[in-house]
Amino acid sequence: MIRIIGAGLAGSEAAYYLGSRGVEVELVDMKPQKFTPAHGSANFGELVCSNSLKSDDIRGNACGLLKEEMRRLGSLTMAAAEASRVPAGGALAVDREKFSAYITEKLRACPHIHIVCEEVTSLPERGVIATGPLTGGALYKDIEEKLGASLHFYDASAPIVAADSIDLDRTFTGDRYGKGTGDYINCPLTKEEYDAFVEALTTAERATLHDFEKGEIFEGCMPLEVMASRGKDTLRFGTFKPVGLADESGARPYAVLQLRKENEAGTSYNLVGCQTNLKFGEQKRVFSLIPALAHAEFERYGVMHRNTYLPADRLLSNDFSLRSNPDLFFAGQITGVEGYVESAMSGLFVGIHIWNRLHGKLSEAPEDTCVSGALARYISTENKDFQPMNANYGILRQSVCVRDKKEKKRRLGALALEEIERFKATIYGEGGR
Repeated sequence: MIRIIGAGLAGSEAAYYLGSRGVEVELVDMKPQKFTPAHGSANFGELVCSNSLKSDDIRGNACGLLKEEMRRLGSLTMAAAEASRVPAGGALAVDREKFSAYITEKLRACPHIHIVCEEVTSLPERGVIATGPLTGGALYKDIEEKLGASLHFYDASAPIVAADSIDLDRTFTGDRYGKGTGDYINCPLTKEEYDAFVEALTTAERATLHDFEKGEIFEGCMPLEVMASRGKDTLRFGTFKPVGLADESGARPYAVLQLRKENEAGTSYNLVGCQTNLKFGEQKRVFSLIPALAHAEFERYGVMHRNTYLPADRLLSNDFSLRSNPDLFFAGQITGVEGYVESAMSGLFVGIHIWNRLHGKLSEAPEDTCVSGALARYISTENKDFQPMNANYGILRQSVCVRDKKEKKRRLGALALEEIERFKATIYGEGGR
């Protein structure tokens, strides 16, 4: 019996990979008996910060390429995303409730997966720890005591507004550079409106953080007010950039906030890239300065919380097992991979590595010519400046020497998928699954 602690994306992936192949699995999660401050659903695989799994572009985006690698290996997360996707241009966005319900149903329906509702308070000698970036309490302390100092950083989520409260007369629809099917609602701002928004944003009152939550802010989840404080035009070159967008007249606005569907019905919209730590009242005041959101009804305000991750570069091997105890695996964002897809990937590979061991096979990560292999090798390679890592082309082995960036990405993508097919063949044989 393989014991997996935590039923988020990573734990669910590992459990389903093994259980669907006949391995007896005990999947332990404290839901619904207890929830973290960021979780609210009793379902497994709950998405907290956003409903977007980022780009779905296989040829031009590293996270899109990672998704394809996972699809070829039978990822539960990718199957759930396909079954619950909502229009989002070139991105893969999902209806959160349908997404987690799909994962939960698959796990509960598998006869080899035995679900236990229990809060684990100590580090076991064997199994899988997939308790996520909000690991806390007694388990957090036990990990600190047994493995050494744990690291942490801040993470933040964006507000969600009701669709029927958006002033559509002050918006235009369309995807950046015309990619997609016009799924985003774009909220344009003039220079005067943008300047007033930035002024209000940078001077607004922020929520107080507890002493135990103090740590570094991860660049990939930077609160909007922190980004704006770096310079008046910072947002215009980032979250609010107008490049690739044009209104009905063909003119490019001075700045643009994009809204993305939060659910399949299109009744709620997410403020893209607007993760924040402002007090709730301040969020309503500041975001209401955007003309299209002047009368917006906020269904959920942005929140900020501490994310926990290990100094994995010193503790983990590239198969995500503990160097000091190869019978104990870690999976998910606690390992130092950052993002929904990356977290799920680690759980999928933990399942694969355990499967290999059970069948007497040597198990190592794929080569770093594919995104999943590169991430596994990144988190297990000592680095004095170690911090969470997203999927990106920079961590891939740079084995392609061409000047054209699009062509280089295309070739790197081809090599990545070749490596995944090679890796898959080592598990199941040619053409196996």
